[in-house]
Amino acid sequence: MDLAFTEEEQAFRQEVRQYLRDAVPVELRRKLAEGRNLSKSEFADVLKILNRKGVPIWPKKFGGAGWTPVQYLIFDEEVRAFPIRIYNLGVSLVGPVIYTFGNDAQKKHYLPRIINADDLWCQGFSEPSAGSDLASLKTRAVRNGDHYVVNGQKIWTTWAQSADWIICLVRTNPDVKKQQGISFLLIDMKTPGVTVRPIQLINGDYDEVNEVFFDNVRVPIENLVGEENKGWDYAKFLLGNERVSDGNLGIAKERIRQAKRLAAHSPVGERLIDDPTFREKVAAVEVQLKALEITRLRAVANASKQQDGRPAPVSSILKLKCSQIEQAAAELLMDVAGPYALPDLSNEEIVNSNAAPTALNGMAQIAYTYFYSRAASIYSGSSEIQKNIIAKAILGL
Repeated sequence: MDLAFTEEEQAFRQEVRQYLRDAVPVELRRKLAEGRNLSKSEFADVLKILNRKGVPIWPKKFGGAGWTPVQYLIFDEEVRAFPIRIYNLGVSLVGPVIYTFGNDAQKKHYLPRIINADDLWCQGFSEPSAGSDLASLKTRAVRNGDHYVVNGQKIWTTWAQSADWIICLVRTNPDVKKQQGISFLLIDMKTPGVTVRPIQLINGDYDEVNEVFFDNVRVPIENLVGEENKGWDYAKFLLGNERVSDGNLGIAKERIRQAKRLAAHSPVGERLIDDPTFREKVAAVEVQLKALEITRLRAVANASKQQDGRPAPVSSILKLKCSQIEQAAAELLMDVAGPYALPDLSNEEIVNSNAAPTALNGMAQIAYTYFYSRAASIYSGSSEIQKNIIAKAILGL
């Protein structure tokens, strides 16, 4: 197969760039570029912009854009490099599960609301005693008439504080093999008994992940996706999609470009960009990034030939390597920023220093970026879990 982008694909890339420049308001673009947290309404506005021409990865009959897999990868890369680094969980994870395994009523109700950003979603998978060992989850759902009664706790739930709904793995049969007794529920976050509590991250952020508690939460049985006790199959499908969508090529490319730009300026002495050791480090990351891009194109080409369209185990290779490159790019930025990356330096202080203002303005965001990147080797399944999947499903060990 030809792994080079065609002229049509390169033209599509330029169309995406122009669309984002025209569609995203200036003030919202500034907040995104500065890495500031968005309000719920701003978050929804961004999702509407991204979905305006049709959802990139969905089939056309459900509101998809009808793009090729390569066009989707180009779109995803440009969106992340813009930078729009919000996680569109409704589109990337919830929607595909519903249109693949849900019933007609669920498709009719939820899919249009996801496209229009009427509902924001979060994901209730991990638990305090069942993170990487997801199948050991203990949150219970007991059938009571036409409802399930849910009790338990989820943790590391991204954006639960703003979400309207949560996709939740629950144990509906404790007497069978642990993977066989799990079901997949859609739970309204406004239901009595749902409590959200924020968790402070290493970068100091309180507005990212949360604990979610369920205390006798009543969930209508029509909110069950697919069959009872088949939730593990749906979860594996979702995680495969998540690992592919977590391929942050756009973010890594933008971080490398930013590192080069900043390294070309120096407050004192020689420019870092002229240092052979630094240039060697940049080149090493860029080589790995190019190899990953080619691997991702191969994976997309192969996936498009699969009849069921489900992500192959190669998604674990992409997730593992993407995590490593994302962290390496963040480390390059820290090398360049040095003391200017200290979070307690405001933009005004940096501009008023002896540093080059246009190059170093906003450097305080780099420490935040670096610390957040440490989570890349954990979310969507830890690096150790990805290595186990690769060993078993690909290498046959």
